[in-house]
Amino acid sequence: MRIRISLPQQTLELHDAAGDLLARYPVSTAKNGAGEQSGSYCTPRGRHIVRAKVGAGRATNTVFVRRRPTGEIWTPELAAQFPGRDWILTRILWLSGCEPGRNRLGSVDTMRRYIYLHGSPDTVAMGMPGSIGCVRMRNKDIIELFDRVPVYIPVSIVEFGVATGSWDEIGPQAAPLREAVFIAEQGVPADMEWDEFDAVSLHAIAHDSAGAIIGTGRLLPDGYIGRLAVRADWRGQGVGRAVLERLLEAAGQKNLSPLLHAQTQATRFYEKLGFVAEGPEFIEAGIPHRLMRRPSPTSPT
Repeated sequence: MRIRISLPQQTLELHDAAGDLLARYPVSTAKNGAGEQSGSYCTPRGRHIVRAKVGAGRATNTVFVRRRPTGEIWTPELAAQFPGRDWILTRILWLSGCEPGRNRLGSVDTMRRYIYLHGSPDTVAMGMPGSIGCVRMRNKDIIELFDRVPVYIPVSIVEFGVATGSWDEIGPQAAPLREAVFIAEQGVPADMEWDEFDAVSLHAIAHDSAGAIIGTGRLLPDGYIGRLAVRADWRGQGVGRAVLERLLEAAGQKNLSPLLHAQTQATRFYEKLGFVAEGPEFIEAGIPHRLMRRPSPTSPT
């Protein structure tokens, strides 16, 4: 399993190893935005793990200070007595950075900054920034997540979000990226890139914190996934995986069995998400490809 936290969308997603969505929760990250420096009161970015789990079995609204229960249970009356207190409630998932110099060691060390996923009072708004660095969650959500995930589960905190829609809705945003990647960069003929399937497909786009489009892909009515593209300066940062996972989620909701034509050099990427190559290599738009299918799970997740 793995966790992805989107700062622009203020969501936390839990995925299994094959990329299937297990849960999605609203969260609240730092009101100061993204940043790794100690004392910045920002939420750190990049690759992390859950280093420790604290609070198993404790009552909902148990108050923690320095990861120890104080003996208090949060109530509106208690909150009125301490109006300036930063409430850490119910459960704690303590994060540790995995990228030395970015979010690990020195003055950017996530663990030494005491960055947690933790429960919050029911009065705290979710879906918008508001914390002083940690990732706030609703109590019921942190309990559910706490019970599902192991210590050392990977956690990615990213500065992009993913949305889906029809071609009429998001085609004007996706088209320039597809033109840049497939036509200009890879030399795909324009008359092959633009086809009648765009109008009937579900499209996914990834956008950065400023709203710029950095990734796209589409799902045809028969389950075929294609036109997966990531802007050059965002490659290797999990954007393609996030777009593909959103399309796989949509395919599952439609009871479709996903398949795709993968460029041969990218087959390892798709294998990590459960796809299996079938048949010989073939040439499409002058580029070697393999047909890949994603078998239906034999049992429920």
